[in-house]
Amino acid sequence: MDFLLECIGFPPNHDPQELIELVCSDGEGVPWRGDPENHRRLDLGNGLELRLDREAGQDFWTLLPHYQVPVRLRVAVDSIQRVPDSPFDALLVCWAAPPSPRGVDEYDIVRARDGRPGVYPLSTWLTDAKRLPEHLDPHHVLAIQVAGFALDISYVGPNVGGSHPTALTKTHGAHIAPLGDVGSPGGCSDVSLRIREVRHLSNPLTGRLVDLVIADTPERPMYLFVSPWQLGQSGLPLPRPGWRIEGTFFFTGRIAGGLPNSAKRKKQAFG
Repeated sequence: MDFLLECIGFPPNHDPQELIELVCSDGEGVPWRGDPENHRRLDLGNGLELRLDREAGQDFWTLLPHYQVPVRLRVAVDSIQRVPDSPFDALLVCWAAPPSPRGVDEYDIVRARDGRPGVYPLSTWLTDAKRLPEHLDPHHVLAIQVAGFALDISYVGPNVGGSHPTALTKTHGAHIAPLGDVGSPGGCSDVSLRIREVRHLSNPLTGRLVDLVIADTPERPMYLFVSPWQLGQSGLPLPRPGWRIEGTFFFTGRIAGGLPNSAKRKKQAFG
């Protein structure tokens, strides 16, 4: 997934092996990720990070971008899928921005499909899955911090275009659809969102500017990163506030609240 690194300012010709060696030497262990020698992070500033992982029994590294999102999003859990060969990750399928503290019910889901305010589907990887209990009640509400990194961008332009014009009359003009086809990568969603703000961050290793796109979604904005090289190759302009962005994004984040307290979990475990 070297192309995801383009979203945080690493050119396509940047040597990934050089980055791996840098994170190994200058990085630090990541909480909730096991052996710090095999799970490391390098802080790039402004919330940007490089994450480096090597699972037990593997002889290769996985290098991915990460962003420390400053806001928390409430989500009602639909399902949590564990990863046998990576116990520190889990795929969370959920309903974001539930309309009440109880989470969601079938009525809320019908409302969401009708485009009414307050709830929308989301699929994301959690990188601190070790914090999760073995069981969560259906529709349990968590708080997460999540960001999306572009896999493919199909439209950047005025808010009257794009492939989802009907979304403009719906909640915050937001359209989010997790990929659910057999063989689709987990944690990915097609989005069509109005751009609220574009912040220009800096990658200190390359000196490149990184465009952080803050898009309108119910309750909390969504934080997205795009590759300027991919946009240029596709003949698309750089994002601007007030425009719309559409494409497929890989979502990843961490748990920020809502876990059952340890005393309650112990009581449940022992009857």
